[in-house]
Amino acid sequence: MPFSLEPTPLKDLVVVKPKVFGDQRGFFKELFKASDFERVGLPARFVQDNLSFSQKGVLRGLHYQLPPHAQGKLVGCLRGEIFDVAVDLRRSSPTFGRWFGLRLSEKNHLLLYIPEGFAHGFQVVSEEALVFYKCTAEYAPDFEAGIIWDDPDLAISWPLSEPVLSERDKGWPSFKEAPLFD
Repeated sequence: MPFSLEPTPLKDLVVVKPKVFGDQRGFFKELFKASDFERVGLPARFVQDNLSFSQKGVLRGLHYQLPPHAQGKLVGCLRGEIFDVAVDLRRSSPTFGRWFGLRLSEKNHLLLYIPEGFAHGFQVVSEEALVFYKCTAEYAPDFEAGIIWDDPDLAISWPLSEPVLSERDKGWPSFKEAPLFD
């Protein structure tokens, strides 16, 4: 298997650790192979790839899509470093309302698989970052939702104060007011 999985404290959220083959020329790693994902029970059908470039301090999120267009995401950082966050929005989950965060970077090669029913966001902690994510459903603007990044009930410990936010991300509702899953 060209990767290993590391569980997180949140149900169904996993860290994917690709095997990195390096030598004096650089390195090689597989980011995704459908047959390997199927073998370990992860989704193997992704229908949209996204790429985001951001400067230090930029915070994107917390974003998600509602059914029937809910998205699972495989997220990684190709250049720089981000603090990546997933929040469990599934009322029936034993980890409902909890968040998990970790640093993804070009150096640690980690990926995070975020299943449907989670909000996702990240903050750039390096001077700049190039982030990719594969999605299990296409972007559907009519089903887009979000939660304000600094919601006191979630109490996410973002690494940098005074984030750079889009107008849209400044206007998301609180966790208590947001549409959730189940």
